[in-house]
Amino acid sequence: MSADTGTHRDFAGYGGHYPSFAWPGGAGLAVSFVLNVEEGAELSLTAGDPRNEGRHEVSNEIVGAPDLCMQSHFEYGARVGYGRITGLIADAGIPLTLNACGRALEATPWVARDAVDRGFEVCCHGWRWETHAHMGEDEERAAIARTAATVARLVGRAPVGWHTKSSASVNTRRLLVEHGGFLYDSDAYNDDLPYWVRVGEQPHLVLPYAFDTNDMKFFDSFAFVRGNDFADYAIDAFEWLLRESRHSPRMMSIGLHTRILGRPGRIGALAKLVDHVRGRNRAWCATREQIARHFIAAVPAERA
Repeated sequence: MSADTGTHRDFAGYGGHYPSFAWPGGAGLAVSFVLNVEEGAELSLTAGDPRNEGRHEVSNEIVGAPDLCMQSHFEYGARVGYGRITGLIADAGIPLTLNACGRALEATPWVARDAVDRGFEVCCHGWRWETHAHMGEDEERAAIARTAATVARLVGRAPVGWHTKSSASVNTRRLLVEHGGFLYDSDAYNDDLPYWVRVGEQPHLVLPYAFDTNDMKFFDSFAFVRGNDFADYAIDAFEWLLRESRHSPRMMSIGLHTRILGRPGRIGALAKLVDHVRGRNRAWCATREQIARHFIAAVPAERA
């Protein structure tokens, strides 16, 4: 277990010696579907933010005036995309984690109620949809506390996971441990399995996330164009990880956004991916909380 000082880099990781355990049911691969709920938390002059968000279906930042076009693109995710994606996921019986910004849940409290009704996990995704990289320590501490309190109030239970948009700050992990109650964070992209770090004298669990198996690539450089671009890529990743998991366990994260994959021209990709994942043995679909709790029991920190 390496020490996390905020700036420490670990290039070795497991060094090829992954822990020996199995996911529930003898599965080799844990699959985490994550739906990002950010609508209402995007930077917007009308919300009192210093600038407007510059990326939606196009990259175009309006400076010095409200961007009504950008705002309506985000609204689509709450009005239409959320129900379209969660309906498909729920019909398939797949557990889902919502990466929810605090301000987004304030704007769409019915999402929190629906998450409770459907048994979704709600993970903290920051107060606003913004990076923490340049935040001062006091500002970030307040943002973490405000987000956690909002999720707890609207969902009815305290959140156990955290995931910062873009880069965390050098203080984020220490502040999460200081706040208490968080089982894990997903502020890393450096492995295909959860791992332990030491923050001060306390062990802390990291569940790595992924940008490549993420529908954000429809907007980020437009690497995905047609729905099948996303589905086929994610299926390729799933099959390779499933292959490796015959020898040692693996984890896969699949990132979704209500305003992106929730569009009618892309939602078929999720249906294709879900059908493929459900049809394969030795894959366990779970919330990130379920993955964290199983890993903690199977690979306790003292063994790491």
